[in-house]
Amino acid sequence: MGRYRRHLVAHLDSVNIGRARPNPYKSASSNGIDKQPQDGPVWVRDPGPKTTGRGSGLVGDFVGDTKHHGGSDQAVYAFSREDLDDWENRLDRQLPNGFFGENLTIRELDVNSARIGERWRVGDSVELIVTCPRIPCSTFRGWVGERQWLRVFTATARPGAYLSIAAAGWIKAGDRIEVVQRPDHEVTVSLVFRALTTAPALLPELLPAGDDLIEELRHAAGAQ
Repeated sequence: MGRYRRHLVAHLDSVNIGRARPNPYKSASSNGIDKQPQDGPVWVRDPGPKTTGRGSGLVGDFVGDTKHHGGSDQAVYAFSREDLDDWENRLDRQLPNGFFGENLTIRELDVNSARIGERWRVGDSVELIVTCPRIPCSTFRGWVGERQWLRVFTATARPGAYLSIAAAGWIKAGDRIEVVQRPDHEVTVSLVFRALTTAPALLPELLPAGDDLIEELRHAAGAQ
């Protein structure tokens, strides 16, 4: 079977884009966290390097703090609709698609159990690679507006995943998502998140992902 195996099929519930809006939550003057589902197809392409590139991997989407967000390794942010549903129940409020700042709201796929280096095909041509978890920031805290939100969100270790873009193309709500390549290692989005936040003793457990680790994670895990 080789290093990878075929896995499962899910669906894209919505593609969400955020326009620039004032940011009262941090030093960046604007943010794009208010993502809105799009009616038609959206073009997806590699945005280039962080700070000097085009920010988001979705054309029309805005990234305000390009020092910490966006760029090739964080081109697209995905979150499961099922996790949003759980948060709706827990917080007793409606959470529409895109509210957590995600570009892709996905059904029938546990994003947090995805393995680093996992490859997804979306629609007919787009291919995405799971790179790292979302680390919640002050903009997210202020936007959601729940008491001790960063602590509460972090404790679940279900942060959603950033993805890079291996093949550009159009995507739209309703598209099929297929996990076409899955590494043999067990380094998941949730494991990486815990290692980077609440359980740094887990950092060496990231090393089996080898070349699937982006440079930032290799450095954090102590790879030589």
